[in-house]
Amino acid sequence: MIRIRLSRGGKRNKPFFSIVAIKRSKKAKGGSPLAILGSWQPDKKRLTLDKEKLNSWVSKGAQVSLTLKNLMKS
Repeated sequence: MIRIRLSRGGKRNKPFFSIVAIKRSKKAKGGSPLAILGSWQPDKKRLTLDKEKLNSWVSKGAQVSLTLKNLMKS
């Protein structure tokens, strides 16, 4: 199963999140992403997302995480 979720990067107290399509695993850092769909910078409150890629992965059966769904609403 493929999941679209946030992947944390950046430094301590300066988080940066990539929005990635990745195979679902029980490990928090489970494997390399299949595709990078965008990014989120919480300190600047900036969300960039390639909606065409997102829709393509969702049509293939990928599930969007709850956190990412809530971010896209706001």
